Amino acid sequence: MAGKFELFQDKAGEFRFRLKAGNGEIILGSEGYEQKSSAENGIASVKSNAPLDERYERKTNSAGKPMFNLKASNGQVIGTSEAYGSASARENGIASVKYNAPGARVDDQTS
Repeated sequence: MAGKFELFQDKAGEFRFRLKAGNGEIILGSEGYEQKSSAENGIASVKSNAPLDERYERKTNSAGKPMFNLKASNGQVIGTSEAYGSASARENGIASVKYNAPGARVDDQTS
């Protein structure tokens, strides 16, 4: 089963998206956007930047757990991963985004 983007509104009314792998696991989440069109542009940016390894910022969170950010060509963060238990698990997460994002359909849950 292919991955998909879920486009939704959070409790504060902001638009967000998350990329889910074919198994339903969330592999990337967005920031909040005021406009739905901005979130849709974010999805398009993830799709185009996901295959490019240089767009991934590999880092650790405040608890010391490996995670990553996916950045656009201008350096802006367009998606953030969960925290992983190891650096190799983080690499598997990046590989999953590279594989799933480019052809993922959008499940618009805002209407």
